[in-house]
Amino acid sequence: MAATVSAKHIAIIGMGKMGEAIAQGLMESKLASQYKITGTTRSEESSKEVHDSLKISCSTDNSAAIKGADIVLLAIKPHQVEAVLQTNQKNFRSDQLILSICAAISTDQISEWSGGKAAVIRSMPNTPCLIKNGVTAICKGPRCEDSHLREAEKIFKELGEVTILEESLFDGVTGLSGCGPAYIYLMIEALSEAGVKVGISRKQATMLAAQTMMGAAKMVLDRGEHPASLKDEVTTPAGCTIDGLMALEEGRLRVTLIKAVLAATRRSQRMRFAK
Repeated sequence: MAATVSAKHIAIIGMGKMGEAIAQGLMESKLASQYKITGTTRSEESSKEVHDSLKISCSTDNSAAIKGADIVLLAIKPHQVEAVLQTNQKNFRSDQLILSICAAISTDQISEWSGGKAAVIRSMPNTPCLIKNGVTAICKGPRCEDSHLREAEKIFKELGEVTILEESLFDGVTGLSGCGPAYIYLMIEALSEAGVKVGISRKQATMLAAQTMMGAAKMVLDRGEHPASLKDEVTTPAGCTIDGLMALEEGRLRVTLIKAVLAATRRSQRMRFAK
């Protein structure tokens, strides 16, 4: 008879929307039996809300949660990380993995503040993980082995796509895919407004804009072709599309989007050293 493998305990420190999404994604997946999930919040009221909605143990006691965990998933605000880790230095162990989804905070900072015992992995998921259509970048930190990386990849694959990158690229990941949904929502809103302007109802215009955006993105992923090639397929000679593209180029949409990513990247870089 095969030996029974006990479930690994994941303590999610900071059960906000993303923490809840990770918990729910794992609980509803084929991995559910492999993990025991608990969480912490800042107030008794929010702990009760998490318990009632997800049916998991949730408290305000970070110390107890960290002590009992195999994987400590940090889902708190960046400015809270140093205090939470330093306060709990004695509670971390060498057989633990710290898996951070905190923007801007480096693996070296996490390792130093937590006492330098646990393995560290940094990740950057985005909000579409809430509907299991997100993308998460992950990277190795101090004491991280390939087995830790595989564990993190397995967890985040339940919420969408996963890619492994060098940590030096993570501020850019924050600016691109971390903040990216907001840029897309703005574009959908603008396209919807245009639809209303030409006489389409708000509801139908929003559906047309959002589905067009989603379908075009799926074409890029499924066909693996350069976006410019797919753009050319839509742009027939003397057709309507080229006039629309000329208006976008005149409005410097391409440059504006690049500047948005660069601005968010710089902000991520500054946040790492902010107190």
